Amino acid sequence: MIYVALLRGINVGGNNKVDMKRLKAAFEQAGMRQVVTYINSGNIVFSWDAEEAASGRSLSGEQEQELKRKLAGILEEAILREFNLPIRVVIRSLKDIREVIRHLPEAWTNDDTMRSDVLFLWAEADAPEVLDELKFKPEIDRVLYAPGAVLWSVDRANATRSGMQKLIGTKLYGLMTVRNVNTTRKIHQLMEEAAAVAEAEGG
Repeated sequence: MIYVALLRGINVGGNNKVDMKRLKAAFEQAGMRQVVTYINSGNIVFSWDAEEAASGRSLSGEQEQELKRKLAGILEEAILREFNLPIRVVIRSLKDIREVIRHLPEAWTNDDTMRSDVLFLWAEADAPEVLDELKFKPEIDRVLYAPGAVLWSVDRANATRSGMQKLIGTKLYGLMTVRNVNTTRKIHQLMEEAAAVAEAEGG
């Protein structure tokens, strides 16, 4: 199975420094395969074959969530051991990322004219009702829910007036890790490529 691990709050303002080469090695030592890191914000694509899925039987949604929680725990422990940092990790499968991409409007960009982010949620915050907790301004902010994430876009000219600025420092903010849409789309591309390689090797 192809997954991505999204690390929260590393290499920001000189804090929680994590070297990507050492991180890749730590993942490999923890049993992950096809490990690829992408930029310093902490995005690691990899393959992991869980014992629970080895039989080839499809897992229920609850079993999949439990599997991702187990995997996050393994990787958080590996990061703590290697870097002595208590970094939280959110896990998404290729199926999860495909669903986010399906909901993400193609017109949303991250450039000089528009800011567009994907706010990946931990399980305790993952529900459509999460939008009710966000103080966004409908006349400025474009906000959507996708399973496992909140999608947000705002014109650069209005960014400082966005209601989403009030999210920083809240309890909810601690239950998410943010990637811009360019990074999210690149993660999806890397995961699809990894899946193609894994399928070719399996065949």
